[in-house]
Amino acid sequence: MPTLDVGLSLTGSGGPRQMVERAVLAEERGVDSVWTSEAWGSDAYTPLAAIAARTKRIGLGTAIAQIASRSPGATAMTALTLQELSEGRLRLGLGVSGPQVIEGWHGLPFSRPLLATREYVTILRSALAADQKVSFEGEVYQVPFRGKGATGLGRALRSTLPGWPQTPILIAAIGPKNVALAVEVADGLLPYLWSPTHWARAWGKSIAGAPTGFQIAPTVFVAIGDDLERCRDAVRPRLALHVGGMGSREKNFYKDLLVAYGYEAEAQKIQDLFLSGDRTGASAAVSDHLVDELALVGSLERVRDQLDAWRDGPITTMIAEPMDESSLVSFLEAWNR
Repeated sequence: MPTLDVGLSLTGSGGPRQMVERAVLAEERGVDSVWTSEAWGSDAYTPLAAIAARTKRIGLGTAIAQIASRSPGATAMTALTLQELSEGRLRLGLGVSGPQVIEGWHGLPFSRPLLATREYVTILRSALAADQKVSFEGEVYQVPFRGKGATGLGRALRSTLPGWPQTPILIAAIGPKNVALAVEVADGLLPYLWSPTHWARAWGKSIAGAPTGFQIAPTVFVAIGDDLERCRDAVRPRLALHVGGMGSREKNFYKDLLVAYGYEAEAQKIQDLFLSGDRTGASAAVSDHLVDELALVGSLERVRDQLDAWRDGPITTMIAEPMDESSLVSFLEAWNR
């Protein structure tokens, strides 16, 4: 059984200033890593620079940074800068996001995500090594660019910063093809809606061939309090959003994941209600059993008991995402029992 580290998701912490303060608290409480994310608000990297300046030990991760929003070269520049500032604490979590964000916010086409990820990671590793000029000819990316509209003046370059080739690259993936790609080209996997008891049904074959040292770091919702139903209710809307609204009726990887876990009828009901506009009904359709399966909820003692199942599995880091400040403090107490 791998040693299980604890990470803290800074999603929901408030603005960048609040993220920094929560990260400082996390380091004081012995948390192994903190993780930022981005959608169309705060970016994932800038808060980590501020956190690096206020901390000394804690790991700094992105879960996730969007691939399409930056060229591989821009991500390499940012990562190398953060590695130098933090003395090598960065864990680079990447994902393709989705068309709603990439086309709706960034104004870029969302296409060929698997191939784009493969090529992106290849270029990124070369740039992070900083031991030779970066040159790549792919179907999605060409470095230097020689395509339509090129001036022909571009030339291969090597970073002027010291290389950090050992920078861990983790890929956010849900679907089987994405997970298989992560196992092939990355150092780890950032899954969502992980089940500590049913994970093998959906993930087992895809991660069976993962090399030694491959990291699996799911994000897990946490709501701790004496009122169990209130804690469950804090989590239900988040689960309903992913299962019901993160994708189309024809293709939603979160829904497919629940089907693989054995919750087909429930997943279908949640999606039907959500897509009909009844978000309240969709949240209510998330059963107590499903919440308990995918999240840590209830009293401090109850969460301590739940943690045993999470520790007995292939994950290497649990990235906790508390629903509120009190849940954060209580979770750290439960973890360090």
